[in-house]
Amino acid sequence: MMSGDDLERRRRSKDGNGTENYNNNSSSSYSRTQTHWTSWLIPVFVVINIAVFVVIMYVNNCPKHNRLRIDGKCVARFLGRFSFQPLKENPLFGASSNTLEKLGALQWRKIVHGNQAWRLVTANWLHAGLIHLVANMLSLVLIGIRLEQQFGFLRVGVIYLLSGFGGSVLSALFIQRNISVGASGALFGLLGTMLSELITNWTIYSNKAAALFTLVVIVVVNLAVGILPFVDNFAHIGGFLTGFLLGFILLPRPRFGWLERHNLPADVRVKSKYKVYQYVLGLLALALLVAGFTVGLLMLFHGEHGSKHCHWCRYLNCIPTAKWECDKS
Repeated sequence: MMSGDDLERRRRSKDGNGTENYNNNSSSSYSRTQTHWTSWLIPVFVVINIAVFVVIMYVNNCPKHNRLRIDGKCVARFLGRFSFQPLKENPLFGASSNTLEKLGALQWRKIVHGNQAWRLVTANWLHAGLIHLVANMLSLVLIGIRLEQQFGFLRVGVIYLLSGFGGSVLSALFIQRNISVGASGALFGLLGTMLSELITNWTIYSNKAAALFTLVVIVVVNLAVGILPFVDNFAHIGGFLTGFLLGFILLPRPRFGWLERHNLPADVRVKSKYKVYQYVLGLLALALLVAGFTVGLLMLFHGEHGSKHCHWCRYLNCIPTAKWECDKS
């Protein structure tokens, strides 16, 4: 009797240089056995984010609330109440910080002492300005649609929402004097998921080393941008770590033999849907995720400041230079 592992080994051959290859292009043949979904949730998320931004600008009503013109005139005044705050106040073409705070921006004091834990969720749907919105939505479309087509709306939706929440928790632990908004934590969660999905499904991919290198470079570059002032890198890191762990839990692909078990010869048996290392990684990731959320939320609602337990962590969010001061960002 042949086992599933024997089946996978038999599907391999060696070329003249002794390099191991899969017959009949295993990655493409594996792909043909997988279900491919139509992406609809990611476009819905994009529409929701755009609609929320319109509401933000409607509530902001720059011409009415900026009569003193301390920071200058409203931008694009032909838009009426939808015009933007003066660029000196908000260079991203958006609303005032007061408006964002009123509509649900991440604000440590109100979360901990004002019983407004819902801000950990709402902050992910707000954007500081038009530039912020466009950049995030383009990234969401480029990353999210492909993931949803491969893994379906349910898993990708859970990863997106939980990653955004994880980013908010870490941000609130370390940034307690300023507000924070944006879907960047959720987007970094999708990036983290892509990385862990590649790792947990390592055996089915061709050119895996190149794919891994490319993903790591993209992640490192984006995190490096986060050390600039006015960027909430803790939300990026929290979202990335959450998505990275969720990828091991939600996105392992079944072994080829399991997918083809009904078409296999009688002497072939595939005992498990996933490989042992996939189970191990999934269980370890689940334990770390539960522990991380539990500790993070307990620290947050007990009023703890993350910097007291990690003095150097502040440099993950902003590195002071002669050009800017991090305390004012």
